[in-house]
Amino acid sequence: MNAVIAGLGITEMGKVYGRTAPEFAADAVRLAVDDAGLALADVDGLLTNTGITGDVGLGLQRDLGLRDLRLLSEVQAYGSSAGAMVQYAAMAVMSGMASVVACVFADAPLKEPGAGAGAAYAGLTTTGWRGLAAASGIYSANTMYALAARRHMRTYGTTSEQLGHIAVAQRAWAALNPLAQMRDPITLADHQSSRWIAEPFHLLDCCLVSNGGVAVIVTTADRAADLNQPPVRILGWAQTHPGNDEQLGLVSGAAISGPAALKMAGATIADIDVAELYDCYTFTALLSLEDYGFCAKGEGGPFAASGALGPGGSLAVNTGGGQLSSYYMWGMTPLSEAVVQARGQGGDRQAPRNDLVLVSGNGGLLDHHSTLILSAR
Repeated sequence: MNAVIAGLGITEMGKVYGRTAPEFAADAVRLAVDDAGLALADVDGLLTNTGITGDVGLGLQRDLGLRDLRLLSEVQAYGSSAGAMVQYAAMAVMSGMASVVACVFADAPLKEPGAGAGAAYAGLTTTGWRGLAAASGIYSANTMYALAARRHMRTYGTTSEQLGHIAVAQRAWAALNPLAQMRDPITLADHQSSRWIAEPFHLLDCCLVSNGGVAVIVTTADRAADLNQPPVRILGWAQTHPGNDEQLGLVSGAAISGPAALKMAGATIADIDVAELYDCYTFTALLSLEDYGFCAKGEGGPFAASGALGPGGSLAVNTGGGQLSSYYMWGMTPLSEAVVQARGQGGDRQAPRNDLVLVSGNGGLLDHHSTLILSAR
């Protein structure tokens, strides 16, 4: 019995004000159910994940009016959660624990200008070890990932310009995506002149912030056979949680979860047609490219600079624009675009080959990683 993704729901995305994360989550599930050609009453499993605000949880069942669920849980592995949810949902439907499982992420951190955004953090203090790090200027994901990127640069000679090629390539994909928040083309010069966030990261090295929600419906291939959409088969999956700071900036969990997921799918990295990579920063995408084996270790910079990643390149990567230019929904950003590509519904941005699609999720400071191998065949 095979598990498939049968429905995809994406709400309005970006600077969308006046709505809560639970409202976005409920709408995303309804959209995904409708996309599949099912009814809400068919859903007997619900897995939730929330982002910065932490507002989406088990109460979503009541918001949706779902009854007698056979599976209900909150999943938290940060940016790797979407991949993990699909893995758990696949195991649930394959075992008979549930028959139709909705997996959803939603967040609403953006506030309307003048509405007091950030006020909740005005009195925030940090103590203990984190306080010591904060006193040294290391107080956010930006600064921690900047340290990781700098280590890679010093070890392998990776440059800011090479990171910039990733941002430029993904913006070129976003220009073809009607759902993307940022669609105006950028040049390498634009990247280099954008303001510093935390060296070596310019503004255009960093992901967007978005309000919205995304959901997918996981069921069995038999159940999906008569539904609205071409089923996207979940051929392989794996996750890993390295817990190894000694390799920070040099190796990510993709080096472990990638081969494991590919083995389960009976494939190799050379078989992958489309790669939807978690890209909270350009560097995260670069490191994942190396660790999955799309290029040799330390060669991610030259690979990106070669022009391989954009439209018309040798490897279709983050074809919707990714989190850098499309929208930031944690691991649901790469997953949602992977479903679109596997279905062949990408329109102007559709990759020429889509037999096998790799999806990566990354969480924490390269602490958590998930991988999915999807196919519409």
